[in-house]
Amino acid sequence: MVIVRSKAPLRISFAGGGTDVSPYPEEKGGAVLNCTIDKFAYATLSAREGGEGAAKVHSLDYNLKADFGSPDDLVFNGELDLVKAALRVLRPSGDRGKAVDSLELFLHSDAPPGTGLGSSSTMSVALVGAFQQYLKEPWTPYEVAELAYKIERDELGIRGGRQDQYAAAFGGFNFMEFNGRTTVVNPLRIPSDILNELAYRLLLCYTGTSHYSNDIIVRQQASYTERRGETGNALDATKRLAVDMKNELLRGRIDEMGRLLDEGWQLKKQFTEGISTDRIDAIYAKAREAGALGGKLVGAGGGGYLLLFCNFERRANVAKALTDLGGRVVDFALEPNGLRTWMVRSAS
Repeated sequence: MVIVRSKAPLRISFAGGGTDVSPYPEEKGGAVLNCTIDKFAYATLSAREGGEGAAKVHSLDYNLKADFGSPDDLVFNGELDLVKAALRVLRPSGDRGKAVDSLELFLHSDAPPGTGLGSSSTMSVALVGAFQQYLKEPWTPYEVAELAYKIERDELGIRGGRQDQYAAAFGGFNFMEFNGRTTVVNPLRIPSDILNELAYRLLLCYTGTSHYSNDIIVRQQASYTERRGETGNALDATKRLAVDMKNELLRGRIDEMGRLLDEGWQLKKQFTEGISTDRIDAIYAKAREAGALGGKLVGAGGGGYLLLFCNFERRANVAKALTDLGGRVVDFALEPNGLRTWMVRSAS
C-alpha cells in the first residue's frame, strides 16, 4: 500500500486581484501582490493494487464520503465535484500501469470554502501534489499550478483567475504577472524586519459570511467584456496599485500599506455589484474608526475574510471592535513555503 500526503498554503492578496481573471490579462496583462499564510489545505492519497479504478473520498470540510466504483461515476452533481475533476485529470491511464490501483483520498482544510483565502484552488494544488508524489512526476511549481488551474477552470468550469493556484504552488511573498496564458512569479526579497512588522500590524477577521466567488466573477467578466468604463478603469488602476504597493514594500515604506489597501478596496468595489454588503461596509467603517488605516476583503468579494492594516498601538482596539460586531479575529503568520509532499511509511 502506498500512502502519500501533501499540504498547500492558503494566501492573502494585497493588491491586483481581479486583473488575473480572463479576458483582462489576455488583453492588457495583469499583476497581483500576495503572500501565503500558515493555514493549509491537506490531502492524503492511499493506493492499493486492484479495484479497477475505484476511488473512495472523505472530505472533512463538507462531512461527505463517496465511493466511485469506476471513472464513469465521476459525474458532476454539486457534491465533491472538485475531487471528481481532479480524478478525471490526474488519474493515470492504463498505459502507465496505474489504472488498476484503488485509491482513497482524505481531504481537509484550515479554512472552509467561500472565505476568500483561495481554499478551493489551494485544495486543487494539494491534490495535484498528492498525485505528483504518487506518480513520481517531476512537475515544476509552474506545471503544478497550471494543472490545478486546468482542474478548476477547464475541467470543472469554475470561473476565476490564476493567482490562487500559483500562490499555493510557490508559497512566500510574490509579485505575479499575467500575460495571456503566461504567468511569471517574482519572489520578493523583503527584509525580515519589514515582514515581521507587516505581520504584526495586519489583522485577519472572518466576517461570519461566506461567498460564492463564481457568481461575482461572472458579473465582473460580463461588465468588462461589455466595455463598461467603470470596470475597465478600476481594473487598470488596480494593476497600477499592485505595482505601487510592491515598490513601497521593497523600499521598506510599510506605512503606505494602509493607504494603498484602502485605495484598492475602493477600486475593487467598482468591478461589479455584490463586491461588498451593508454588513461588510459597517464592519470596515468600525475598524477604520478604531484605528485601522486600510483593508480589504481578501477574495472576490461578498463575504469571507477581511484583511486590515492597523496603527500598531491601536491594533488591539481594532480587534475588539471587530469582535464586538460578531467578527472572529484569526491568528496567522506569513508562510514562506509552498506545496509540500511526502511519503508515509505503512506497515501493511
